[in-house]
Amino acid sequence: MTMPAGSSGGLCRFRIDLAYDGTDFAGWAKQPGLRTVQGVLEQALSQIFGDDEDGFGLRVAGRTDAGVHASHQVCHIDLNPQQLKRMGRTPLGAKRLNGLLPQDVRVLEVSEAPDGFDARFSATGRSYQFTIADAECPPDPKRARYVLEVPKSLDEKLMARAGKSLIGLKDFGAFCKPREGATTIRSLRKLAVKRGSSGEIVISLEADAFCHNMVRAIVGSLIAVGEKRLTVEELTTIQVEAKRTSKFKVVEPKGLTLSAISYPKDADLANQAEKARNKRSAAEISV
Repeated sequence: MTMPAGSSGGLCRFRIDLAYDGTDFAGWAKQPGLRTVQGVLEQALSQIFGDDEDGFGLRVAGRTDAGVHASHQVCHIDLNPQQLKRMGRTPLGAKRLNGLLPQDVRVLEVSEAPDGFDARFSATGRSYQFTIADAECPPDPKRARYVLEVPKSLDEKLMARAGKSLIGLKDFGAFCKPREGATTIRSLRKLAVKRGSSGEIVISLEADAFCHNMVRAIVGSLIAVGEKRLTVEELTTIQVEAKRTSKFKVVEPKGLTLSAISYPKDADLANQAEKARNKRSAAEISV
């Protein structure tokens, strides 16, 4: 059983792997008067353990925005001895939680977390997929909730070239919504653009972390390249300047899915969490 950082002891941490259709949610984070993934998960937990003023210490690997889906998200909760007693003989498993959750949220697995595990700070990477249907795709109403439709034809090869130019440890200030005290330096490890057999364009991205709006802004810039409104060289210059621009738009979220969270070996979880809490500086960037 892991002891959460700053705990006075006696808490047991559980890892929860889950998936959700983000269409009808106002994002992950709990907000007054709005339906959120965190909110419905806490409601389900409250039915088992009673209300918890700290929200069961719930922390998530990556806060998704309104309308963003997840095929694999990870969070953790901390339970005290009294809550563990209320759990009873039936384990806190996926089947039990799914019986209390709405159908657009499904728990994949619940497990007792290893020592040092933190769903957010122990993560070494997040992976996303963004799916686009351009003018080359035949109409299909079944994809309406999960695919961004673009009326023009896109040059996916140009988009792939542009994507490769963004890979690396860079300042992504041109693609992030500014937040006071937060860095926009990220390590983008993968950005691949491929057209599938059905004609849809799938953009796959992986980074150590993504700042607010980063994925949807990058996709917007690649669409501008695919429509030949922006050159690969212009996009590279925009990234280096690291300033917000009106040359591309942040696209709507429905084509975006969080697909995976990566973690190190159990022995390295605590060290990774400590490392992730340290703010990056521009001095780390290699040109």
